Amino acid sequence: MDLFSPEPAWAKARIAELTEKLNAANHAYYVLDNPQMSDYEFDMLLAELAGLEREFPDYVQAHSPTQRVGGAPVRNFVTVLHERPMLSLGNTYTKMDLLEFDARIRRMTEEPYTYVCELKYDGVSISLIYEDGELVRAVTRGDGRQGDDVTANIRTISSIPLKLRGTGIPSRLEIRGEVIMPHKVFHALNAKREEEGEPPFANPRNAASGSLKLLDPRQTAARKLDCFLYFLLADEYDGDTHIHSLEKAAEWGFKTGAYYRECAGIDEVMAFIDEWDKKRFDLPFDIDGVVLKVNQKHLWPVLGETVKSPRWAIAFKFKAQQVRTRLSGIGFQVGRTGAVTPVAHLEPVVLAGTVVKRASLYNADNLEKMDFRQGDTVLVEKGGEIIPKIVGIDLTRREPGGAPYRFAETCPECGATLVRKEGEAGYYCPNEDRCPPQIKGRLEHFISRRAMDINTIGESKIDVLYERGLLKTIADFYDLNYEALYGVEGGEQAVTGNRRVVSLRDRSVRNILSGIEASKRKPFETVLFALGIRFVGEVTAKALARHFGDIDTLMQATKEELLQTEDVGEIIAQSVLDYFAKPEHQAIIARLKAAGLQFATARTNESRAGIFAGTVWAVSGVFSRSRDEMKELIEANGGKITSGVSRNTDFLLAGDNMGPEKRKKALALGVEMVEESRFFEWLEAGEPVGGAADGAADTPSAADAAPSGV
Repeated sequence: MDLFSPEPAWAKARIAELTEKLNAANHAYYVLDNPQMSDYEFDMLLAELAGLEREFPDYVQAHSPTQRVGGAPVRNFVTVLHERPMLSLGNTYTKMDLLEFDARIRRMTEEPYTYVCELKYDGVSISLIYEDGELVRAVTRGDGRQGDDVTANIRTISSIPLKLRGTGIPSRLEIRGEVIMPHKVFHALNAKREEEGEPPFANPRNAASGSLKLLDPRQTAARKLDCFLYFLLADEYDGDTHIHSLEKAAEWGFKTGAYYRECAGIDEVMAFIDEWDKKRFDLPFDIDGVVLKVNQKHLWPVLGETVKSPRWAIAFKFKAQQVRTRLSGIGFQVGRTGAVTPVAHLEPVVLAGTVVKRASLYNADNLEKMDFRQGDTVLVEKGGEIIPKIVGIDLTRREPGGAPYRFAETCPECGATLVRKEGEAGYYCPNEDRCPPQIKGRLEHFISRRAMDINTIGESKIDVLYERGLLKTIADFYDLNYEALYGVEGGEQAVTGNRRVVSLRDRSVRNILSGIEASKRKPFETVLFALGIRFVGEVTAKALARHFGDIDTLMQATKEELLQTEDVGEIIAQSVLDYFAKPEHQAIIARLKAAGLQFATARTNESRAGIFAGTVWAVSGVFSRSRDEMKELIEANGGKITSGVSRNTDFLLAGDNMGPEKRKKALALGVEMVEESRFFEWLEAGEPVGGAADGAADTPSAADAAPSGV
């Protein structure tokens, strides 16, 4: 039977069948961590579903796996009253408090009872409402009485079911849980933010909260959040124990985790707490304690609740690992973008298995709030934080007469007077072209893999070449020659006694020069990103290059013209203007031009009626030619390149070993995947190829275009 038969009845049934089968596979993968089908089988079925949904849009189901990300960005979030208040739990930090809690329960009832112990996930509380088994609303806790409707963002979380499965599902139910950001995602997000000159998130909880409140669901989807559900509320459900509710919720498709346990008495509770106090650092996400609930639900009304919290549950908070040490001083470090960060220098102390000597103090506001004095004894902890932080001062050990620390007024590296921009918490060194850390930071950024990719020069060589006066600006890379480099310390290693004598020899020098020469072939958008303009990341650089075509046009652009560029707002536009207004930067651009770097796109090719005119492409994988060459072929024939896959993407050029995330997203969004052989067939044929947005009738379906070897 033709999979794309125009018969509506068959198409409707097949769409329903595929939706159910793929949702079951997603549940097994994201919730049960037990994949039931291969990636290839999943991808092929998803491609078939996406193709059918495009052909028969009236039959698309709201809970289809292709519909997790959709809709335009919102201007703000609607405030919604909770149907039942989201009470907070009482907190305790000692086992004595738990014993008192248990004694109070025994005084209030003579019936036998057990406890359920659960991990206390350190994230963002959420309430999910389902009607007839389908997700209809998601609301943050807010103040407990009302919260924000974040349904569109919650739908992007793969572990949250859009439609429940199983039997006995109440017609209306509420389930509550915690949205978290896994450590791996958090580290990657912060690395990207730091590279783009944005402040990193302090911890995964803050990152999850910020991600859930993004106005564009597509951005939330990129944050790869997760969610554990732990509290079921439904009038039609009469389960007699809390643990039975958790088991039933798991049957219906919710991710409840495997971290809870029924405990016969308070001694077993204590053992559970001791176990997880040690194991918590091995988890791929943060927890900050254990939640203890009376298991027998019919006792909950008997035990009652206070205005703020129930009497049948309590949270035991783990003590963050904390040590005391002496503050030996406060220094200030300068980053690539000129941001100045206060750093506490500590007498070395062991914390969570590592020796801690420094702790970031983040910004001037935090430094002023802490009110440090010379010689203070400070409290340092890690807890759920990724880096050590100072959480307090032991005032009982403060020596009289200690002078307070104040934020630096001048740059610790170059002496320039620091500036603080309105609305920002940080101070910046404005001397960007003469401040050593900023200069070396820009040099390192310029040669980085995602920029000019001169991998034959590392950070250590940059330090040496800078100190020798051979590198002061990024244009100096292209003045380097064999005579200047040979014999310079900083290359191949030889050891004399206890001192390392390092110098550049023939092979190292030739490799460096070869890498520099190869970088001249990098396209305009890459060069633009490599310049290191503040707030201009890879995506923005590509948008600017595409919009203006060449560096001269960009340098002459007005703020109004810059704002007409995709992904460019007020802050980025002003940053671009400020950068090109400086004569020093204009001189660097002139030198880079003279060196032969690419400062224009292949716009002349776009003037031809290219076969890809009006289409947007993403490229992933390994091809018979370099990836840059494949991109150039697309742009030479009128197409546009985007770094990621979105609803605006028409085609994904799919090579061998393509990125699994791009593949899954393309299939979920119905973006057509094109194999290299098909791509060159189109080029040879020379016939115009319409994009998915144009609804071209003669373009291949996602199922046809999906690469067979993935």
